[in-house]
Amino acid sequence: MISLPPVKLKEILTREGIIDSAKFDALFEEATRKRQNVVDLLISQNLLNEGLYLSLISKALGVTRVDFGETPIDESALRLLSEDVARQRKAIVFGRDASGFSVAMEDPTDLETINFLALKLGGSVKPFLVNDADLNRGLSLYEKQLTQDFKQVIEESIRESVRLKVKGDIKEAASDLPIVGLVNNLLAYAISSRASDVHFEALDDGVLVRYRIDGVLHEVVRMPKDIHPAVVARIKILSNLRVDEHIHPQDGRFRNKMGTAAVDIRVSMIPTFYGEKIVLRLLTAAALPLSFTELGMFDDTASIVREAISRTYGMTLACGPTGSGKTTLLYAMINILNRPEVNIVTIEDPIEYDMRYVNQMQVNVTAGITFANGLRSILRQDPNIVLVGEIRDSETAAIAIQAALTGHLVLSSLHTNDAPTAIPRFIDMGVPPFLIAAVLNTVSSQRLARRIHVECIESYTPEADLLDGLRVSLGRSEGTVPSLPKSFYRGRGCSACNNTGYLGRVGIFEVMRISERVRKLIISREFSLDTLRKTAREEGMITLVGDGLRKAQLGLTTIEEVLRVIRE
Repeated sequence: MISLPPVKLKEILTREGIIDSAKFDALFEEATRKRQNVVDLLISQNLLNEGLYLSLISKALGVTRVDFGETPIDESALRLLSEDVARQRKAIVFGRDASGFSVAMEDPTDLETINFLALKLGGSVKPFLVNDADLNRGLSLYEKQLTQDFKQVIEESIRESVRLKVKGDIKEAASDLPIVGLVNNLLAYAISSRASDVHFEALDDGVLVRYRIDGVLHEVVRMPKDIHPAVVARIKILSNLRVDEHIHPQDGRFRNKMGTAAVDIRVSMIPTFYGEKIVLRLLTAAALPLSFTELGMFDDTASIVREAISRTYGMTLACGPTGSGKTTLLYAMINILNRPEVNIVTIEDPIEYDMRYVNQMQVNVTAGITFANGLRSILRQDPNIVLVGEIRDSETAAIAIQAALTGHLVLSSLHTNDAPTAIPRFIDMGVPPFLIAAVLNTVSSQRLARRIHVECIESYTPEADLLDGLRVSLGRSEGTVPSLPKSFYRGRGCSACNNTGYLGRVGIFEVMRISERVRKLIISREFSLDTLRKTAREEGMITLVGDGLRKAQLGLTTIEEVLRVIRE
């Protein structure tokens, strides 16, 4: 996103009445301390949103803003510029006519890039302002050719590997160029495809390679069984695991270089009937979440979380299954709370974001650092705010509860299916109900649903049985069966989204405020999970299904995707 000089930005924002001069100066000082862009801080503080900011910039610079949700991209014009140049210059050609080329740019005031593109394209260039999402949308159109290229390279690597006729010393085979190239190409393709996990699965007649993209597994390629031992050995060598161990699970990690970027890869191996199965978790450097809105949280639920974390003590929980975005939500909270006057300490496994002025501790069981004893040490560090990556056992739960009782604000995550289930989960860990009622501020639960690809979005009328299924889910979660709209949205599928109709993910949230009525219910003899759910709904909690329906109605995701991730 384009950055203006602070003086110019201050002038625009104060002139428009968005912020006063003293407030801007204070936020600029805080942004400098955190090494953040002041615009990012304004967005995280809910004083500005990206759309308003770009509109102000467009007006101030006298350039037109382009929205690819409304303006189509001419793919023939797009490919006049190579992907490397487009990514390096953060500019894409989206149209052309007799007068020249229309170019969407992150910074339309960059004269050096404009002159470079005019020379490269052989014509005049008209720059347009574009936001990050639309720029990435345009860049994603290059991926069809990239996918074809990678698949050809991978198939050639497989053919070369098969020619080796792997025999004898498996370590030597794992170091041969075809095997090294095959593993490197599979990793490079996974990273370019935005995969979070790579699965190597041994079958009776081959090896299946699958990527998890936006939470869903996709088959990529099948490899001959002959090269499976060499591929396994190659990954073991990279992650410093025992090459001669085949009957016990092993875990490791290594770092893979992709150009100038480095990707940390966690390795898990288990023995299966037909050979060792490998799962690689790709830990790419993700952008720090700036606001709840950026995660997909609507204002009505975000306001409950903001109110809870504005307190100086108590506990706020993020719940959901593995991979539902709990840690990202906790980091968004920490980003808001990261101020000079507070001491924030975390205990995590692993540390996923590096945050300036936040003291982060990594769980290391080998060194004797667990969540429980790490948390004990943290409480001797004079913290104001404590983040516990996950509460897994009764000992960690007891220490976290005591910390919240003794004047600390505790943020943590818990594996439960929804927000109300966090209460019986704590009780099952041995925490007395009166302590739970005393410390909890809010409990949120979430899922990640795939976003509809805006380049191929269309409205449609759902099948009757799909609507019936949705009504049943809503009736079970909301207690009522509301009327449903006649039209919803879906993605047709195109080359940019690999014909899935989806690109990226959006959060679906339910946030349960621990009101006085809920506190009384938790410690009463009449407590039950069903009664708690009913009371929370009566107190205004929007359930996961309800929030998912709101997002489906707005065209952010589909009904099918909401039902898939919630599994009602």
